[in-house]
Amino acid sequence: MAKTCYAFIDAANLFYGGKKSLGWSVDYRKLLKYLKVKFGVKKAFYYAGVELNNFPHDPLSPRPIDLNKVLQFHRKKLKGEKLSESEVVLLGRHIQRIKFYRKLKKFGYTLKLKPTKIYKEGDRTIKKANCDVDLTFDLMRYMSQYQELVILSGDGDFAVVLKYLRNKRKKVHILSRGERTAKEIRRLAGGKFIDFVRLRSKLEFEEK
Repeated sequence: MAKTCYAFIDAANLFYGGKKSLGWSVDYRKLLKYLKVKFGVKKAFYYAGVELNNFPHDPLSPRPIDLNKVLQFHRKKLKGEKLSESEVVLLGRHIQRIKFYRKLKKFGYTLKLKPTKIYKEGDRTIKKANCDVDLTFDLMRYMSQYQELVILSGDGDFAVVLKYLRNKRKKVHILSRGERTAKEIRRLAGGKFIDFVRLRSKLEFEEK
């Protein structure tokens, strides 16, 4: 009987900085196809933050964020409010990000989005949407459903839970950027580590 494999994608860790950091753009259709062909992935969970800009959402609600409604809310804000040039640019970026998430959902990813929180440190504004707890929770919540997992992250904070899952006889594959992978994650992966950067020829987005 074929074994079930799930993928857990830590977007903040793997894709931090986007093209400027990675040096090339990822084709997310190709990535999902690669995960299915290489590992037999049945579900691919994508964890990331989303800017709500005062869109009403209860973080304790069991319902996921409605991206269509958030998009409508942002567009209405863009047309109906007096915004500075920098605010228009920023809101435009948030709209593009929501459109991107809708594409991922259409491709077949299961989105796990978390509202971005804003903190003040002196004169600095810090935005954060740490999804580590959400990803860890799902690793445990779904563990009875999969025999193998692929985690797309090099964050050392996941070492404890991945070690636990491996001790529970779950086969753990790690796909991450070599330069952003913690030593304990590499040790844990052993021969099951794949450097994401080396997959450029397979996963790069090509302009048509």
